[in-house]
Amino acid sequence: MPDARSSLANLSWPDVADRRPLVLLPLGSCEQHGPHLPLDTDTAVASAVAERAAARLRGEADVLVAPAQPYGASGEHEGFPGTVSIGHDALRLLVTETGRSMLRWASRLLVVNGHGGHLTSLAEAVAGLRGEGRDVAWWPCLPPGSDAHAGRAETSMMLRLRHASVRAERAVAGPTEPVHLLMDRLVAESVRGVSPSGVLGDPAGACAGDGERLLERMADRLAEDVRGWRVSARGRLGRPERQPVTTPAGDGR
Repeated sequence: MPDARSSLANLSWPDVADRRPLVLLPLGSCEQHGPHLPLDTDTAVASAVAERAAARLRGEADVLVAPAQPYGASGEHEGFPGTVSIGHDALRLLVTETGRSMLRWASRLLVVNGHGGHLTSLAEAVAGLRGEGRDVAWWPCLPPGSDAHAGRAETSMMLRLRHASVRAERAVAGPTEPVHLLMDRLVAESVRGVSPSGVLGDPAGACAGDGERLLERMADRLAEDVRGWRVSARGRLGRPERQPVTTPAGDGR
């Protein structure tokens, strides 16, 4: 559970008056994660990483965690029921207007991104806000060495966060090639054409202990990057060697 002192949703407006906090905004998605993981996996992971990082920064900085944004641009997953995508144009506008509004009272905004397909439009929105003179950045929840989608890493993290939501008996392996080798097919055929199950990777061997270690490592990295607050030309927070490759953004939705 998030700490009530760092949860924006738990506060009333006088609690925020006379403060100029850094706001962490978890950005997730409502999209298929194979037959075994819940649709809000990306949102759950981004929220957990933001909350844990805020706890690490308590006493060092005034940090609030905003309510998570549960819808994003997930058009590449729309071949599966349950997926809800607002598209890239709407995502850029949502991040832009959210940033403009929050920074009327906050000092900085960091979007903690849980879905890799957001990266192009998210970076564009953040770059635009920075061009307006606003102190905004984005940061990717990218577990080191993880498989692409609904594999061992995400399954392990969800076993740690919401064990009852993981339908382990349904878990199956999908294509296990590195995602860059699948990218041409993913762009042309979407995820369903490449993996009928929706899994890119193999969830076999997932466990809550591994999930805890992945979440802790990401929260440690996020807190360290907030302390340094070094922002790239594309708005990415963190040291250059940690910056991920931005992948094509699906089918344009």
